[in-house]
Amino acid sequence: MTSPADVPHLTPNQINALVVLMVEARRLTNVELKELAGFTLTGKDNTKLVDLGLVDTDRTHRPFAHELTDEGWRVARQLHTAAPPKQGGSTTRSLFVVLSNLHRSLDRLRVSHGDFFKQTEATAPATSEPGHEAPAPTATATTGAPAAAPVSAVEVEALVRSAYRDLATAPGAWVGLADVRDRLADTDRAALDAALRAMVGREDVRIIPVANTKSLTARDRAAAVRIGNEDNHALAIGPA
Repeated sequence: MTSPADVPHLTPNQINALVVLMVEARRLTNVELKELAGFTLTGKDNTKLVDLGLVDTDRTHRPFAHELTDEGWRVARQLHTAAPPKQGGSTTRSLFVVLSNLHRSLDRLRVSHGDFFKQTEATAPATSEPGHEAPAPTATATTGAPAAAPVSAVEVEALVRSAYRDLATAPGAWVGLADVRDRLADTDRAALDAALRAMVGREDVRIIPVANTKSLTARDRAAAVRIGNEDNHALAIGPA
């Protein structure tokens, strides 16, 4: 799991920017940030968040627009594990209390931050999103190739865990399901999906959607597993 050391030192304004971008779950211009939260993301604060890979800023036109990257979502989800900046005062400390309770509640409910804050329009089918190719339907093999031998749910879970260990940079690191499926190409898709759904109930397993849907490729979308009426794209397994 993520440790406090994984959260960079940020100023109150940088923290506020991450939190607002997370709860809005969309690209925001500086005008919208000002209207919503009373501040803009400019200067050194913007530069640091971009340099850290937490925020993607579109500077091609004014007002500048900002959106969390996948790493930005990760850090925003884990802000409560870091110590509040001393210069933030009681307001920032209160925000950290809210974030801590939010994280605990979502973890108990097994609802991701991205799904909780997702904008209504983001629930539309992928085909309605401009610039994104819809995933091709998964077809049953009809090429005459021999079908994969049936395996038990326990065996499939063991295969998933083995593939994860090969792919992950460290226990608890996020791995795309597309990469897992590539490693388990000979495993029946229905059996693999069933194993992934069962694994969500394990204490050491997290399977979540990628909140920044613009970063998803057609490959990512096709590899998603449907859990709780949403497509999930990333897997993390903590230490045993």
